[in-house]
Amino acid sequence: MGWKGVLGFEYGVVQAPLGPDISGPELVAAVANAGAIGFLRAPDWETPDYLRGLIKKTRTLTDKPFGVAVVLAFPHEENMKVILAEKVAVLQVSWGDVREELVHEAHCAGVKVVPQVGSFEEARKAIDVGVDAIIVQGREAGGHVIGQDGLISLLPRVVDLVGDRNIPVIAAGGIVDERGYVAALALGAQGICLGTRFVATEESYAHPMYKRKLLELDETEYTNVFGRARWPGAPQRVLETPFFKDWKSLPAHESEINQPLIGHSTINGMVRFFSLYS
Repeated sequence: MGWKGVLGFEYGVVQAPLGPDISGPELVAAVANAGAIGFLRAPDWETPDYLRGLIKKTRTLTDKPFGVAVVLAFPHEENMKVILAEKVAVLQVSWGDVREELVHEAHCAGVKVVPQVGSFEEARKAIDVGVDAIIVQGREAGGHVIGQDGLISLLPRVVDLVGDRNIPVIAAGGIVDERGYVAALALGAQGICLGTRFVATEESYAHPMYKRKLLELDETEYTNVFGRARWPGAPQRVLETPFFKDWKSLPAHESEINQPLIGHSTINGMVRFFSLYS
């Protein structure tokens, strides 16, 4: 395939939507201005006016196309209306089945639909409803991980499933540089999606201390101890910090619900309080 772009973009590099608000207008615009695909992350609650403001702010920073991502596991109907009304270039969806009706509505608005999948079966369903591309996420990915399969085994199966359909397959999970890009191309992908690598950029909204830890720490671990009550069945790949090493054996019947509050943050314009294991 070579180093060509996907979905009409100059490059086949995708900046993953970084929740809850790490990929804001500044990061997405910088990615778009570089010729790649950047995704805003829609809030995990219905706030259409705020989301519209994020889209408009991004448009003041770039005249290039970009996308918005929606986690289908959370309330999203009103947010979705804004995304389609604003006619962003790409709608990325994850953590839920892509409905044929949604794909039709998006296409009528001139919006391309790109689901992120973590299994062969999810990919098959997405292809059947007419999506425009597929992001295949391997278990190596950081943050919330949707599937159990490693990228190197799942990716070529999805590529074979797509066959000669005009549906680009984009690889995600553990890719941080050109070597990962070449490996993904060798397995049949037409592009790559990077999340953690973009968290560490100047434009991301991640806390400076977290960005520093991404550079300092070398080990990660797959776990389900965080956010069990808020987002059941959504395990994560996390940094092996001293805190995690000391507290990673949270009993299965416990969650963040019965833990003490340890801090707060403003996320998408709202103050949120956090307990241990949030």
